[in-house]
Amino acid sequence: MEDDVPETIDGNIYDYPKYYDLVFASDWRAEFDFLNLCFERFAKRPVKKLFEPACGTGRLLIKFAQSGFNVRGNDLNPKAIDFCNDRLERFGFGRSAIVGDMSDFRLKGKADAAFNTINSFRHLGTEKMAEAHLKCMANALAKGGLYLLGLHLTPTEGVGVDQESWSARRGNLMVVSNMWTKKVDLKVRREYLGMTFDVYTLTKHFRIEDSMEYRTYTAAQMCRLLKKVPEFEVVETFDFAYDIKDPVTINSTTEDVVFVLRKK
Repeated sequence: MEDDVPETIDGNIYDYPKYYDLVFASDWRAEFDFLNLCFERFAKRPVKKLFEPACGTGRLLIKFAQSGFNVRGNDLNPKAIDFCNDRLERFGFGRSAIVGDMSDFRLKGKADAAFNTINSFRHLGTEKMAEAHLKCMANALAKGGLYLLGLHLTPTEGVGVDQESWSARRGNLMVVSNMWTKKVDLKVRREYLGMTFDVYTLTKHFRIEDSMEYRTYTAAQMCRLLKKVPEFEVVETFDFAYDIKDPVTINSTTEDVVFVLRKK
């Protein structure tokens, strides 16, 4: 396809849930198995009710629902929520995801565990919003429940990864995703990113281009934030290899981390 010049669309990748879900849901099994093992090992209560803040298309919610869990989620993007609920309904489950802000919400009834695994937390642009999110999560969980929070940190030593590419296929649809760092401003704690989805069908190829901003966190900054929410204790930390047998120690070179937070 060297001569293939795609039509380019400037848009929000979250407004294309079909393609977003294909790209990010293709490797769900590792996260799903890891989360289940964490529930078994670290929760101080049986885990039956799950909640996912910033759930997007519900790529993991549907898998947990099919495994017998009671699932709920919220997200700011109504197109993603419609996609999530349509799929839940198609498989016989309730439309249990709602449009909502992950830094300003209240659940009816406590969850036993919650998860947010792929950097959605870093969309929260200020320390105040991040702290508010963690407070909301603490309020949403029953005592002894877990919150699994995954994000990329900014290493203060060594060289970080500044570009990622991956692809996924379903039938005659293939999406190639590319994400790269345009700029990092540690003074204002912003990482400016570019992202493209190259979408291939039997008859066409087009590209969706987007840009986004993430708040940056060094290991020390993240640890200081967590200390502001004493309702949680950090019981273990892992990386994105999702190996329950191989916890990690966070230091100045750490880049990807999953915090296992437990409600006191």
